[in-house]
Amino acid sequence: MAARLIPAPASGWPHRLVLGPVQRGGDASEMVRHALGADPPSGGLELDCGDWTLGVTLLARITQQLQAAGLILSQLRCRDASTYVAGSAQGWRCVLDEPATGSEPAAAPPGRPVHVHRGTIRSGEQIEVEGALLVVGDVNPGARVSASGDVLIWGRLRGMAHAGCRGERAARIVALQLRPVQLRIADAVARGPEDPPPLGVTEQAQLVENEIHISPAELGRPLIAG
Repeated sequence: MAARLIPAPASGWPHRLVLGPVQRGGDASEMVRHALGADPPSGGLELDCGDWTLGVTLLARITQQLQAAGLILSQLRCRDASTYVAGSAQGWRCVLDEPATGSEPAAAPPGRPVHVHRGTIRSGEQIEVEGALLVVGDVNPGARVSASGDVLIWGRLRGMAHAGCRGERAARIVALQLRPVQLRIADAVARGPEDPPPLGVTEQAQLVENEIHISPAELGRPLIAG
């Protein structure tokens, strides 16, 4: 099923553009172009990405297409954690839906599985998963999260985080505010930075020459599941 544009049911409601099932070798921006057609309606629009994995660059291109057509992106819905992170990084209102059930699963992109935890992880709580971990919320002091792959915190990381806990040295830790008590990547350990985080910059921690290095995050990169 191709992407389709669903007009708003009434004035004041957003239009809806649904990308449909993931297609091998498909170009999401080209599908959006076909769905918009020659004379699309104007106004607000909700983009439903479904299971598509879309990075920062591709989402920015789609946004430009919508703006050129007189449409304003009001909300992005998706079931893929990487797409959620990329959309949120650009300041959009994003909704992460539960995976679809009762249908044939699409071929898993690199970086799966991704485990999603919604809500703040409080002092004394611990989460450990096989695969990548996305926390939609804060990790408070005294809390600990670990994953065999990447750790993504879409909130403030102020507790402890361990990426690559089974030895995956390419794993990384990404957070909107990365000021933890302690960072671990594989067998490397470091204290969190003491300086205030840079305003509006999503940061990542990764191994560089066997030491944990903090830098602005690369949000379009596929997730590592370990």
